[in-house]
Amino acid sequence: MSEVRWLLTLRISGIFIFAHMVVKNTDVGNQYIPQQYTGRQIDVVEEIELSSEAVATAFFKLVKRRFLCVNQWGEIAQLPMSTFKLTDSLGEEVSRLATKGDFIKIDIPGPGSSLGQGYDWVYIEELEEKEDSDVEFVVMRVRPAANPQHNSADVAHFLEDTATSTFQIKRIGNIVYAEEHGRNENVNSKTDNFIDNLRNTVVGLGAKLGLSYPQWKSLVKGLLRKD
Repeated sequence: MSEVRWLLTLRISGIFIFAHMVVKNTDVGNQYIPQQYTGRQIDVVEEIELSSEAVATAFFKLVKRRFLCVNQWGEIAQLPMSTFKLTDSLGEEVSRLATKGDFIKIDIPGPGSSLGQGYDWVYIEELEEKEDSDVEFVVMRVRPAANPQHNSADVAHFLEDTATSTFQIKRIGNIVYAEEHGRNENVNSKTDNFIDNLRNTVVGLGAKLGLSYPQWKSLVKGLLRKD
C-alpha cells in the first residue's frame, strides 16, 4: 500500500535527527469497518496516483460528488443491468446527495424480492467525513434493511442484517483511493416468505461464488475514472 510520510526535524547539538510518522492507507477510516466474525468477507480497493497533492485534492472533490450521487452508481460502474435509487426514510425516491438515515433500493439482475417490491433494500447507518491538510476521506456504511414502504419487519435483502458494506473514498497525499469492504455476509433465508427465502438463497449463493465482486470492482474503478 502507498503511504505518506511526515518529516519531523530536531536539532540537537548541531546534528539533525529525522523521525518519520508513517500513515498507511489501511489505517485511515479503518475504525468504521466492522469486525468479521461470520459468513463471507470481501475487500475491493482501487487507487490512483496524481501528479501532485493539489491535483489529488481537486480530483478527490470530483470523486466525492460521484460517491454521494448514489442514483448514478449504476452508470458510474457501467452496469446497465443494476440500478441504485436513493430514498428518504419513508422510501420515497430523492434526487440529491446521500445522507445518514437514507435508504438505497437496489435492482439487481434476476427475480426481485417480494418483500422489497422487486428491490433489495439497505439503510445508510453511517456517513462520516474527515479532512485535514494531508488526509481526507468519506465513509458510508450500509446494512440490509426492511422495506420502509412495506408493513413487514423482515429484511428485504438477500443478505441478513448482520452484513454490512462499508464504502470509502480517501485522499492520502497525492493518492486517491476508492474501496468497498463487505463483512459478515450470510444469506437471508429465514423470512416469513418462502419464495423470498428461495430467491435469497439463489442470489446469495451467486454472491458467495464471487458474482458480487465484479460489481463492486466496477464501482470503485468508476469512481476513480479520470474522464
